[in-house]
Amino acid sequence: MIALCVGLLTSVAAVAAQAASAADCPGHPDAIGTSRTIVVDPRAHPMIGTMQYAKTLPLADREVVLTFDDGPLPKYSNQILDILAAHCAKATFFLIGRQANGNPEGVRKVRDAGHTVATHSQNHPTGMDRLPLDRSKQEIEQGIASVTAALGDGTAPAPFLRIPGLRVNNGIEEFAASKGLQLWSADFPADDWRDVSANRVYELAMQRLEQKGKGILLLHDIQPRTVAALPRILRELKTRGYRIVHVVPATPDRPATPTEPQQWQLHPPSEMVAISRWPKVPKFASAGPAALPVPALSDLDWHTSDLGARASRRGRVVPLPPVTLWPRQTTLPPTGTLAALPVPARSIFKIPESASMTLLAASARRATSTAQAQARVMEVSSAKPAGKSRHGHAAAAQPPASAGQTAQAPQGAAGAAPKPAAQAKRNGRSVRVAGLKKR
Repeated sequence: MIALCVGLLTSVAAVAAQAASAADCPGHPDAIGTSRTIVVDPRAHPMIGTMQYAKTLPLADREVVLTFDDGPLPKYSNQILDILAAHCAKATFFLIGRQANGNPEGVRKVRDAGHTVATHSQNHPTGMDRLPLDRSKQEIEQGIASVTAALGDGTAPAPFLRIPGLRVNNGIEEFAASKGLQLWSADFPADDWRDVSANRVYELAMQRLEQKGKGILLLHDIQPRTVAALPRILRELKTRGYRIVHVVPATPDRPATPTEPQQWQLHPPSEMVAISRWPKVPKFASAGPAALPVPALSDLDWHTSDLGARASRRGRVVPLPPVTLWPRQTTLPPTGTLAALPVPARSIFKIPESASMTLLAASARRATSTAQAQARVMEVSSAKPAGKSRHGHAAAAQPPASAGQTAQAPQGAAGAAPKPAAQAKRNGRSVRVAGLKKR
């Protein structure tokens, strides 16, 4: 309810301000007018505009400050002045010294229309941040001198300065602050210096203003597209509930508008939203390494009481017998004491007689098997030459005959001589096959 009431009061105040602004613009009932004028102290806030800096003007929501660069140029600057006059809207003009020298009447028109006259260097160098600092200082001072001369009444322009292209550096910022100048950036541009249509200038201005909610709008009064887009921008600002704010510098007779520090932020943090930050880690001074206590056996928890139960649940396994828990208090021997182990008895190394007989029987069986295997190998080796008699080489492979065999040899001269060869052939084959089967 409180938030709703505050919102209603803000809306009522905005409607009242717009009604008052329109009432102050006779002959133009649809004019947006100027809702209020704020007075700022350049020395208290030397740099503004969130396009480059953390602070901006102390504006309320849906408040807009109009700014125009690069004039005066009679053909278009005069049309911009006429449009603003038709809407009773006040703006800030950042004039170039060389333009002021060529068109001093245009400078006076800006002043006489009630707008704020500011400066924008002498020759509008495109890369002012790359110039030597002495050259930059000369550009700033000559621009102020040229605009002062064009005013012709002995008054100086407002101590508001915008660097061409917003190309600043530390030297320029320090010099401007030493001269009491307030460096103006912007909160959002409309890109009217680019080769775009007037409709595009209008779209960019409104889109970026909706994203910001308030702020400083950067335009140029020397562009025909700006002349074509400005009436539509002003009408749309009024339709959407925006208000125009005029900015002037503080003087001894005109003190600065009272503000709070958070008002100079584009979107100050709300008091209803908690801002949490990580606490800073303190830096402790340690006198030396910390001595940690030695762990005791009583601090250990072995959890061995349910080993048997867990083993029985795993399936077909033999359950383990319960294990006795480790004692909680264990007395350790004094440091340096050697443990005395018992001497093993001679009976531990004695082999029973039955085991010795078993070992001897096994050794005899292994020896018999080895001898039989060697005999079979010799039989196979001796039978291999007899098998070659099939090819006519049996006589050369046979060993010498004994005396009994020599006496019987003539009896087979007529046809019994081949029998020993055939018998040897059959014997050799059978031995070899037998040997293979046994192997």
